Amino acid sequence: MNFHYPSGKKYKVANASSKQIRPQTPIQFGKRGMSLEDELNESNQYYLSHGIAVVHKKPTPIQIVKVDYPKRSAAVIKEAYFRQASTTDYNGVYKGYYLDFDAKETKRKTAFPLDNFHDHQIRHMKACLAAKGICFTIIKFVELDQIFLLPATNLFYFWDRQKKGGRKSIPLSYIKENGYLIKYHLNPLIPYLNAVDNLLIKQHEGEHNAK
Repeated sequence: MNFHYPSGKKYKVANASSKQIRPQTPIQFGKRGMSLEDELNESNQYYLSHGIAVVHKKPTPIQIVKVDYPKRSAAVIKEAYFRQASTTDYNGVYKGYYLDFDAKETKRKTAFPLDNFHDHQIRHMKACLAAKGICFTIIKFVELDQIFLLPATNLFYFWDRQKKGGRKSIPLSYIKENGYLIKYHLNPLIPYLNAVDNLLIKQHEGEHNAK
């Protein structure tokens, strides 16, 4: 079956038989060759299995363009396209709160480029916040091996400013000051719910002061 990305580029599956077998090396936190998505999926599985939270990655929509019917009882998808996701990467429930967040990686060392996001994702997050959901983004600076949770409101600040001619990235210094550093751990690998706890405390303090 052939899959294509939204750009039309064909999706290729790596041939496992062509890969060289390398001797295993000791595993270090954050040095496992895993993508941020893989690390979060593993962490979410830990949270789920321990009854802490239910958070899942949203499936990427697929548009089927060609189907063969070799027999009446079966259909074979021959060609399909990965469609652009309509919202964010993850959602779920934690302590009675609805969580909705995106996960992004960058190889830059001093700032996070805003072009990693799309208008429809920002609109979705703003709608979730308006409905009293907990929204944020998890950003990994790959070269620095550092991960941060940045509240959605801080993301919106730079997103809205760029529309008016402001800078098109979020400085790392700003993320350090307004976000939450997430250090690698054993179980879960990325304990991001600790940062969510701090975010909830800050939110409750803001609601109390507003009364």
